[in-house]
Amino acid sequence: MKNLPSVIYTGKWRGGHIQGIAIDKERKYIYCSFTTEFVKLDMQGNLIGSVKGFTGHLGCLAYNEADGRVYASLEYKNDVIGRGILRTLGIRNEIKNAFYVAIFDVDKIDRPDMNAETDGIMTTVWLREPTEDYLYEGHRYGCSGIDGITFAPIGDEMRLLVAYGVYGDITREDNDHQILLSYRPETLAPYETTLTAENIHENGPGACTERYFVYTGNTNFGVQNLEYDAYTGNIFMAVYKGKKEKFPNFKMFAIDSSIAPKKSVLRGLNGEEGMMFTLKNVGICEKNIYGSYFPYGSTGIASLGDGRFYISEDHGENGEYDSYIRLYRYTGDEKLFEPIL
Repeated sequence: MKNLPSVIYTGKWRGGHIQGIAIDKERKYIYCSFTTEFVKLDMQGNLIGSVKGFTGHLGCLAYNEADGRVYASLEYKNDVIGRGILRTLGIRNEIKNAFYVAIFDVDKIDRPDMNAETDGIMTTVWLREPTEDYLYEGHRYGCSGIDGITFAPIGDEMRLLVAYGVYGDITREDNDHQILLSYRPETLAPYETTLTAENIHENGPGACTERYFVYTGNTNFGVQNLEYDAYTGNIFMAVYKGKKEKFPNFKMFAIDSSIAPKKSVLRGLNGEEGMMFTLKNVGICEKNIYGSYFPYGSTGIASLGDGRFYISEDHGENGEYDSYIRLYRYTGDEKLFEPIL
């Protein structure tokens, strides 16, 4: 992709702050999730179409080059965040706790204010592990749901990775790993179901292909944005900064996808073992953890596959939300990225 704008402005939206972005490099569209709205823009920021009708939290986005669709994390839950979304939408009823991969047929999005439930745009696949871990007494692993999502190679297979949200409670020791669930994308297709407020379904695989852990230390709500970059081989994890003083509390981490996950003892979990990813030795090393204080990425990061990225710089005021999605290049230094002016 040549001659790209240095900044794409999203315009103002009222569904909530921007949660994630994805780019279709072939057709040259950019997609944004604004919590309860899905937006399709061209690369100059002109609106092509939008989707409303979500009563859950739409999070990080990932474009699947294999089928031309956009995948997203979607949460339905009765916590502070979920109830806040319902209040914003003017809904008083409680809603069932459930977590999904939402799949958008983006070619059908051709006008503003389309409906997620009735316009045949979105299907969903229920995820068992985050739903059960969220409902487990005390929230197993500190699970607060899901957010980050990306497609990345595991060995010689391309997998869909879905990251847990993790409560940042500083009084517990079992919430210092990031957790990534791995799925073979083709195994999700038989479960794709239209989701409605009346049909919070449980159609999904019996289990993920694999569960991976990454030791980062404390974060606030886990991986907000997850993005694989073929140029570096990194899987970037953008988070909200944690608060435990024994950790550096970085805002960005990079997994080294060239190192195969290996079974290890999980810290703070009474000897439990799990398959562990390795953080890449980039950015800063503090307290034996590599990461960066790079301030952006938690509301959207999209790799172009050539060392360049679009990264969201979000804003919000008076119930309206927007973002300047800026072009960056990867540096690998302390900040990891620098803007392309």
